[in-house]
Amino acid sequence: MSDDDDPNLLGRIKDKLIRSKQKTAEEGRHLTGAPDRAHENRLPPGQHLVEKWPVLDLGVQPDLDKATWKLRIEGLVEKPVTLSFDEFMALPQAEDVSDIHCVTTWSRYDNRWAGVPSRAIVDLVRPKADARHVVFHAYDGYTTNLTLEAFLAPDVLIAHSWEGAPLTREHGGPVRAIVPQWYFWKSAKWIRRIEFSAVDKPGFWEERGYHNEGDPWTEQRYG
Repeated sequence: MSDDDDPNLLGRIKDKLIRSKQKTAEEGRHLTGAPDRAHENRLPPGQHLVEKWPVLDLGVQPDLDKATWKLRIEGLVEKPVTLSFDEFMALPQAEDVSDIHCVTTWSRYDNRWAGVPSRAIVDLVRPKADARHVVFHAYDGYTTNLTLEAFLAPDVLIAHSWEGAPLTREHGGPVRAIVPQWYFWKSAKWIRRIEFSAVDKPGFWEERGYHNEGDPWTEQRYG
Protein backbone atom coordinates (compact mmCIF):
# COMPACT_ATOMS: atom_id res chain seq x y z
CA MET A 1 0.00 0.00 0.00
CA SER A 2 1.43 3.39 -0.97
CA ASP A 3 1.35 6.46 1.27
CA ASP A 4 -1.42 7.89 -0.89
CA ASP A 5 -3.56 4.86 -0.05
CA ASP A 6 -2.91 4.97 3.71
CA PRO A 7 -6.28 5.49 5.42
CA ASN A 8 -7.17 6.39 8.98
CA LEU A 9 -7.57 2.94 10.56
CA LEU A 10 -9.94 2.70 13.51
CA GLY A 11 -9.61 -0.20 15.95
CA ARG A 12 -7.13 -3.04 16.47
CA ILE A 13 -6.67 -6.32 14.66
CA LYS A 14 -8.63 -9.05 16.45
CA ASP A 15 -5.91 -11.68 16.75
CA LYS A 16 -8.00 -13.82 19.10
CA LEU A 17 -10.94 -13.78 16.68
CA ILE A 18 -8.69 -14.72 13.76
CA ARG A 19 -7.21 -17.64 15.70
CA SER A 20 -10.72 -18.76 16.70
CA LYS A 21 -11.88 -18.80 13.08
CA GLN A 22 -8.79 -20.73 12.03
CA LYS A 23 -9.57 -23.31 14.73
CA THR A 24 -13.18 -23.49 13.49
CA ALA A 25 -11.88 -24.24 10.00
CA GLU A 26 -9.42 -26.85 11.27
CA GLU A 27 -12.20 -28.62 13.19
CA GLY A 28 -14.72 -28.36 10.33
CA ARG A 29 -17.45 -26.90 12.50
CA HIS A 30 -20.92 -26.00 11.15
CA LEU A 31 -20.80 -28.62 8.40
CA THR A 32 -24.09 -30.52 8.09
CA GLY A 33 -22.95 -33.01 5.46
CA ALA A 34 -26.20 -32.39 3.57
CA PRO A 35 -25.39 -30.22 0.54
CA ASP A 36 -28.20 -28.70 -1.51
CA ARG A 37 -26.64 -28.83 -4.99
CA ALA A 38 -29.99 -28.29 -6.71
CA HIS A 39 -30.74 -25.17 -4.60
CA GLU A 40 -34.06 -26.70 -3.58
CA ASN A 41 -34.08 -24.46 -0.51
CA ARG A 42 -33.43 -20.75 -0.46
CA LEU A 43 -31.53 -21.10 2.81
CA PRO A 44 -28.27 -23.04 2.33
CA PRO A 45 -27.48 -25.93 4.68
CA GLY A 46 -26.26 -24.97 8.14
CA GLN A 47 -27.49 -21.37 7.87
CA HIS A 48 -30.00 -19.46 10.01
CA LEU A 49 -31.88 -16.28 9.13
CA VAL A 50 -31.24 -12.90 10.73
CA GLU A 51 -33.02 -9.57 10.27
CA LYS A 52 -30.22 -7.19 11.21
CA TRP A 53 -26.96 -7.07 9.27
CA PRO A 54 -24.13 -8.16 11.60
CA VAL A 55 -20.84 -6.27 11.46
CA LEU A 56 -17.83 -8.55 10.92
CA ASP A 57 -14.28 -7.49 10.20
CA LEU A 58 -10.69 -8.07 11.31
CA GLY A 59 -11.00 -5.40 13.99
CA VAL A 60 -9.86 -2.46 11.87
CA GLN A 61 -12.30 -0.20 10.04
CA PRO A 62 -10.78 2.29 7.59
CA ASP A 63 -12.27 5.78 7.82
CA LEU A 64 -12.26 6.73 4.15
CA ASP A 65 -13.09 10.11 2.67
CA LYS A 66 -14.85 9.96 -0.71
CA ALA A 67 -12.88 13.03 -1.77
CA THR A 68 -9.57 11.15 -1.49
CA TRP A 69 -10.70 7.51 -2.00
CA LYS A 70 -9.22 5.81 -5.04
CA LEU A 71 -9.78 2.48 -6.77
CA ARG A 72 -6.93 1.02 -8.79
CA ILE A 73 -7.79 -1.64 -11.36
CA GLU A 74 -4.67 -3.25 -12.74
CA GLY A 75 -2.69 -6.42 -13.36
CA LEU A 76 -3.19 -8.31 -16.62
CA VAL A 77 -5.32 -5.67 -18.30
CA GLU A 78 -4.95 -3.62 -21.46
CA LYS A 79 -5.99 -0.38 -19.77
CA PRO A 80 -5.12 -0.08 -16.06
CA VAL A 81 -6.95 2.78 -14.37
CA THR A 82 -7.10 4.63 -11.09
CA LEU A 83 -10.57 5.98 -10.35
CA SER A 84 -11.69 8.74 -8.02
CA PHE A 85 -15.07 8.29 -6.38
CA ASP A 86 -16.70 10.64 -8.92
CA GLU A 87 -15.12 8.71 -11.80
CA PHE A 88 -16.31 5.45 -10.27
CA MET A 89 -19.85 6.82 -9.98
CA ALA A 90 -19.72 7.90 -13.64
CA LEU A 91 -19.34 4.25 -14.74
CA PRO A 92 -22.44 2.24 -15.75
CA GLN A 93 -24.60 1.58 -12.70
CA ALA A 94 -26.92 -1.29 -11.76
CA GLU A 95 -29.22 -2.31 -8.93
CA ASP A 96 -29.71 -5.83 -7.65
CA VAL A 97 -31.45 -7.68 -4.83
CA SER A 98 -29.60 -10.64 -3.36
CA ASP A 99 -29.17 -12.69 -0.20
CA ILE A 100 -26.15 -12.67 2.10
CA HIS A 101 -24.80 -16.00 3.35
CA CYS A 102 -21.99 -15.67 5.90
CA VAL A 103 -19.67 -18.58 6.64
CA THR A 104 -20.37 -17.96 10.35
CA THR A 105 -23.85 -19.46 9.62
CA TRP A 106 -26.11 -16.39 9.38
CA SER A 107 -28.02 -15.37 6.26
CA ARG A 108 -30.00 -12.23 5.44
CA TYR A 109 -32.54 -12.16 2.61
CA ASP A 110 -33.39 -9.46 0.06
CA ASN A 111 -30.58 -6.94 0.31
CA ARG A 112 -30.94 -4.09 -2.18
CA TRP A 113 -27.62 -3.02 -3.65
CA ALA A 114 -26.52 -0.34 -6.09
CA GLY A 115 -23.13 -0.17 -7.73
CA VAL A 116 -21.00 -0.83 -10.78
CA PRO A 117 -21.53 -4.30 -12.31
CA SER A 118 -18.42 -6.40 -12.73
CA ARG A 119 -18.98 -6.54 -16.49
CA ALA A 120 -18.54 -2.74 -16.63
CA ILE A 121 -15.18 -3.10 -14.87
CA VAL A 122 -14.08 -5.71 -17.40
CA ASP A 123 -15.26 -3.57 -20.32
CA LEU A 124 -13.32 -0.61 -18.92
CA VAL A 125 -9.93 -2.27 -18.40
CA ARG A 126 -10.09 -5.13 -20.94
CA PRO A 127 -8.37 -8.10 -19.23
CA LYS A 128 -5.70 -9.82 -21.29
CA ALA A 129 -6.27 -13.29 -22.70
CA ASP A 130 -4.27 -15.00 -19.95
CA ALA A 131 -6.16 -13.31 -17.07
CA ARG A 132 -8.04 -16.07 -15.24
CA HIS A 133 -8.33 -14.78 -11.69
CA VAL A 134 -9.30 -11.65 -9.77
CA VAL A 135 -8.03 -10.51 -6.37
CA PHE A 136 -9.74 -7.88 -4.23
CA HIS A 137 -7.38 -5.78 -2.10
CA ALA A 138 -8.91 -3.76 0.73
CA TYR A 139 -7.82 -0.67 2.63
CA ASP A 140 -7.53 -2.70 5.86
CA GLY A 141 -5.03 -5.09 4.25
CA TYR A 142 -7.62 -7.81 3.59
CA THR A 143 -7.53 -9.78 0.34
CA THR A 144 -9.72 -12.45 -1.25
CA ASN A 145 -9.68 -14.23 -4.60
CA LEU A 146 -12.18 -15.19 -7.30
CA THR A 147 -11.99 -16.87 -10.64
CA LEU A 148 -12.67 -14.47 -13.50
CA GLU A 149 -15.75 -16.58 -14.28
CA ALA A 150 -17.12 -16.01 -10.76
CA PHE A 151 -16.31 -12.29 -10.97
CA LEU A 152 -18.35 -12.03 -14.17
CA ALA A 153 -21.52 -13.51 -12.68
CA PRO A 154 -24.43 -11.15 -13.51
CA ASP A 155 -25.18 -10.36 -9.86
CA VAL A 156 -21.63 -9.32 -8.88
CA LEU A 157 -21.38 -5.62 -8.05
CA ILE A 158 -18.76 -3.21 -6.83
CA ALA A 159 -21.34 -1.60 -4.58
CA HIS A 160 -21.65 1.85 -3.04
CA SER A 161 -25.21 1.67 -1.66
CA TRP A 162 -27.39 -0.67 0.42
CA GLU A 163 -31.13 -0.24 0.91
CA GLY A 164 -31.12 3.09 -0.92
CA ALA A 165 -28.40 4.73 1.20
CA PRO A 166 -24.60 4.96 0.89
CA LEU A 167 -22.73 2.08 2.49
CA THR A 168 -21.65 2.93 6.01
CA ARG A 169 -18.05 2.60 7.14
CA GLU A 170 -18.70 -0.51 9.25
CA HIS A 171 -20.26 -2.28 6.27
CA GLY A 172 -17.42 -1.48 3.87
CA GLY A 173 -18.20 2.01 2.61
CA PRO A 174 -17.62 3.85 0.50
CA VAL A 175 -17.20 0.88 -1.87
CA ARG A 176 -17.22 -2.90 -1.37
CA ALA A 177 -17.59 -6.04 -3.46
CA ILE A 178 -20.84 -8.02 -3.53
CA VAL A 179 -20.51 -11.65 -4.69
CA PRO A 180 -23.90 -13.19 -3.80
CA GLN A 181 -23.28 -16.76 -4.97
CA TRP A 182 -20.37 -17.30 -2.55
CA TYR A 183 -20.06 -17.01 1.22
CA PHE A 184 -19.77 -13.38 2.19
CA TRP A 185 -16.03 -13.37 3.04
CA LYS A 186 -15.57 -13.17 -0.75
CA SER A 187 -17.42 -9.82 -0.77
CA ALA A 188 -14.48 -7.73 0.39
CA LYS A 189 -15.10 -4.45 2.18
CA TRP A 190 -13.29 -1.14 1.62
CA ILE A 191 -12.02 -2.01 -1.85
CA ARG A 192 -8.88 -0.14 -2.93
CA ARG A 193 -7.57 -2.38 -5.74
CA ILE A 194 -8.87 -5.00 -8.15
CA GLU A 195 -6.10 -7.13 -9.61
CA PHE A 196 -6.42 -9.38 -12.66
CA SER A 197 -3.99 -12.30 -12.61
CA ALA A 198 -3.02 -15.36 -14.64
CA VAL A 199 -2.51 -17.37 -11.45
CA ASP A 200 -4.70 -17.94 -8.42
CA LYS A 201 -3.71 -15.95 -5.32
CA PRO A 202 -5.52 -17.19 -2.21
CA GLY A 203 -6.46 -14.36 0.12
CA PHE A 204 -6.52 -13.74 3.87
CA TRP A 205 -9.03 -16.40 4.93
CA GLU A 206 -8.18 -18.80 2.11
CA GLU A 207 -4.65 -18.96 3.54
CA ARG A 208 -6.11 -19.63 7.00
CA GLY A 209 -8.18 -22.71 6.29
CA TYR A 210 -11.18 -21.41 4.36
CA HIS A 211 -12.22 -22.91 1.04
CA ASN A 212 -10.74 -21.39 -2.11
CA GLU A 213 -14.20 -20.81 -3.61
CA GLY A 214 -17.04 -20.83 -1.07
CA ASP A 215 -20.32 -22.19 -2.45
CA PRO A 216 -22.87 -22.08 0.41
CA TRP A 217 -25.10 -24.81 -1.07
CA THR A 218 -22.29 -27.36 -1.17
CA GLU A 219 -20.88 -26.16 2.17
CA GLN A 220 -17.53 -25.02 0.84
CA ARG A 221 -16.72 -23.42 4.16
CA TYR A 222 -13.22 -24.81 4.59
CA GLY A 223 -10.42 -26.02 2.36
